[in-house]
Amino acid sequence: MRHALAMELQRIGEDKRAIQTLQDLLADDPAYVGSYYQLGKLLEKTGDSQTAIQWYEKGMEQAKEAGEKRAYNELQSALDELIYE
Repeated sequence: MRHALAMELQRIGEDKRAIQTLQDLLADDPAYVGSYYQLGKLLEKTGDSQTAIQWYEKGMEQAKEAGEKRAYNELQSALDELIYE
């Protein structure tokens, strides 16, 4: 539910609230791998690239532990894009 709430907050332009909602979700449930990508993208959008990098890396660790190869690859791609472009 909190992931969906964060996406709705983003849709209506409440990026800071969306970021906080995703950070709270991941603090409570770090294995919710799909939220790392969305959080990283929101942080990029708001100009906080350094924090986005940290969240992408955390997400990659979680995805690897969970055996979620697709999520890992998506996070790796987002990280590479941010660092190398």
